[in-house]
Amino acid sequence: MTTNKPPRPPSKLSSNTIDQSHSVSESFRDLLNSLSTEQRCNQELLVSLGFALRSFTNLHRFLELVPVVASRLVEVNGALLVPFQADGRLWREQLQALPFDQNQELLRQLASMEAGITVGFGADINQLLAMDRLVQRHIAKANVFATSIVARGRDRGRLYVFDSETSFALSDVHRRHLQLVADLTGVAIENDLILQEVRRHERVDRQLSTGAEIQAQLLPDHCPVIEGIQLAARCRPAFEVGGDYYDFIPTRPDLMGKSREKGRWALVIGDVMGKGVPAGLLMTMLRGMLRAEVLSGLPPDRILHDLNQLAQVDLAHSHRFITLFYSDYDPRTRRLRYANAAHNPPLLWSSEKRKVSRLDAPGLLIGLQSEADYGCGSVLLEPGDVLLYYTDGVTEAPGLAGDRFNEERLITTLEESCRSGLGAQEILNKLFARLDRFVGIDHQLEDDASMVLLKVNEELTLPPFNRSFA
Repeated sequence: MTTNKPPRPPSKLSSNTIDQSHSVSESFRDLLNSLSTEQRCNQELLVSLGFALRSFTNLHRFLELVPVVASRLVEVNGALLVPFQADGRLWREQLQALPFDQNQELLRQLASMEAGITVGFGADINQLLAMDRLVQRHIAKANVFATSIVARGRDRGRLYVFDSETSFALSDVHRRHLQLVADLTGVAIENDLILQEVRRHERVDRQLSTGAEIQAQLLPDHCPVIEGIQLAARCRPAFEVGGDYYDFIPTRPDLMGKSREKGRWALVIGDVMGKGVPAGLLMTMLRGMLRAEVLSGLPPDRILHDLNQLAQVDLAHSHRFITLFYSDYDPRTRRLRYANAAHNPPLLWSSEKRKVSRLDAPGLLIGLQSEADYGCGSVLLEPGDVLLYYTDGVTEAPGLAGDRFNEERLITTLEESCRSGLGAQEILNKLFARLDRFVGIDHQLEDDASMVLLKVNEELTLPPFNRSFA
């Protein structure tokens, strides 16, 4: 007969085993707490850098933070930031290093790199490798890790981290953190470049607006009243400030009222070669000189001769020239005298002949040659005649099909309008309307387009007297 032995009671754990288990649990909790603290710290560092990116308007202040944040995220004691300018040159004024005192010699050597002043330095892989070697030589006893700062596909700099006291190896987390810092830095540099470009455009826009206001004040805001004729004029600049010029100048400004209307007037149109502010400034200079010359009372050819000599020095420095058609009109005789400095010849519609001819005279550009002679012509305008002054921005205007408006189209439109018996302003409106249809309503002109139109009033014809009622 066999008997079953009672089960053995479980053995009690020794106090040493319990203590070891408790110690492991405590260590694990400490490790988790340490990791959590490190993660929170890293998150706060990245958040602070993001806050600086969206809050700082001073790029230098932001770049000063980059080495500090990068070194703490990677847990090293040194970092170096080498940014590039928009054209790829080394941005010496923005070099940043941590610790600064121990890396002043490195910063000096980087700033004195001869290749660093070359445009495109940041895009040259050989130059970047040479810079990496320079940094490594300076920190000979430390491991150096470098990453590129890229924004919109362009190299904007290099970010280095190192530890001069102990060796280190970057984990995948550290690499991602470092790349994130580099990306935020690239965004900051790109944003600053965009901001500077916007500010530059705003300054230019303000200057153009000011220049446009000044030019608008210099061009006549209305046509004068001259006995026996109608006048209409318009300038459409390609830019806010243009180089086209036209003017109506009394040769006797001391006359007033009806006496001025019956006096001789100078009618002028010109074009400074070029566009924008420089052309507008030269146009302003030309206007002042010409108005002074008109007071001399000289004939048109002598006025252009003297004007050419006066403007010679200023135009030589600017490397620009001026085309100018100068004419004066006497309402008492209806005679128009004129001289031309290589400007587009005005078009004259003869009401008697019912066709268009050109008014031209020999002469060189203003500013081309100091001793230049100009021819002088004259024509007697008849009632109903129409004279059109214009700049080459009209005939050279490109159409939607790629061809030019040209003189032929201008003459055709002018003839059609003159045959309709329209007034000066109505004819001018039709000419610009035809030009707008050709260019396209939503398309900008390539060059300034100006037209001045003069129409001699038609004589009043009375009906024949019927003697049967006498």
